[in-house]
Amino acid sequence: MDSEHGEVAASIRELGRRAREASKLLAAADSNAKNAALLAIADALQDGRAALQSENSLDMQAGHERNLDAALLDRLELSEARIDGMASGLRQVAALPDPVGEITDMRYRPSGLQVGKMRVPLGVIGIIYESRPNVTADAAAICLKSGNASILRGGSEAVRSNIAIARCIAEGLQHADLPAAAVSVVGTTDRAAVGALIQMTDYVDVIVPRGGKGLIQRISADARVPVIKHLDGICHTYIDDEADIEKAIAVAFNAKTYRYGICGAMETLLVAQSIAADVLPRLGEMLIGQGVELRACDRTRSLVPQAIAATEQDWATEYLAPVLSIRVVDDIDAAMQHIGQYGSGHTDAIITENLSRARRFMREVDSSSVMVNAASCFADGFEYGLGAEIGISTDRLHVRGPVGVEGLTSQKYVVIGDGTTR
Repeated sequence: MDSEHGEVAASIRELGRRAREASKLLAAADSNAKNAALLAIADALQDGRAALQSENSLDMQAGHERNLDAALLDRLELSEARIDGMASGLRQVAALPDPVGEITDMRYRPSGLQVGKMRVPLGVIGIIYESRPNVTADAAAICLKSGNASILRGGSEAVRSNIAIARCIAEGLQHADLPAAAVSVVGTTDRAAVGALIQMTDYVDVIVPRGGKGLIQRISADARVPVIKHLDGICHTYIDDEADIEKAIAVAFNAKTYRYGICGAMETLLVAQSIAADVLPRLGEMLIGQGVELRACDRTRSLVPQAIAATEQDWATEYLAPVLSIRVVDDIDAAMQHIGQYGSGHTDAIITENLSRARRFMREVDSSSVMVNAASCFADGFEYGLGAEIGISTDRLHVRGPVGVEGLTSQKYVVIGDGTTR
């Protein structure tokens, strides 16, 4: 077994070596070549849909045999619409502005020098993800556009689908005369591949895990390469006592029920005491009618008797399900104290018509996205105008919030003189 793991680690190192070489060529590639590759990959996916669905059907069959749950099987399936969606996503990324080489903040210094910043790729990005084979195309696209080589390791349940998508990617890269190692899809399902990838500091510059909390915790604990991640999406909506009631009810209902399984779904609702009687009976009835289980504080249960008593654990739980915690709070200070204690730094929102309170909430709530009079489920790269995202970061360094093309770049200083000496 040790010998087998050694062989897997050696093969991953070789992928890393080739990706490092490819990254140098990609960093110098012009926008036309990168866009040509993206468009060719999109065409290859649509032209090769029969082969994609044939391989995907084998993954689906194996998934049924392994008794994967219905939600996992749904994410695994490559339907006609999902193949078209992958192709559409690639074309959208191709249409985005190319951030690489952009120079900003050029200023003259007293020395006569011009000093500014140029946006550059990070280098080689390792992406580890579960079940959804469409992530293979999405991740390849956003890394390619930002001038980064990528090493993609999908879940074992989607290995045939991912390899089929990789063939389309290789076809597109060849069409644009870009190196084949610009995008590498790990073909082995051996877990040793992940262990090797996340420790390969000489060849990999950053790791992006996409999946459940367990996966992200394992990667974060074991990685030696820097990780862009978020662990939880415990998102709050606070309804202030100066909120427009109709607006507040509509936003809160949408924040919970738009989609239960996304990381931007509202998991805790906070309502100011003086407005609670006007909001909670109506909103509670709407949520219960939608099949949402309410877990609430005593003040909430006096207004919504169908709610069950919340436990301390409920305030710190990301449900990803039709379950909602509700707490009545005294005021904005109590709301922000609750968010500070139980929040995960993902997305938090205030509903209010009071501009000074809105500004205070935006300034003092320490989350990657802070919203005013908007549903937290808008926390998404596409909705933010990024075109696509590789994930959402709740880290504080480098990039925070939805990570788009620009988020996979860094900046270096550029200094221009004219024979200038010091």
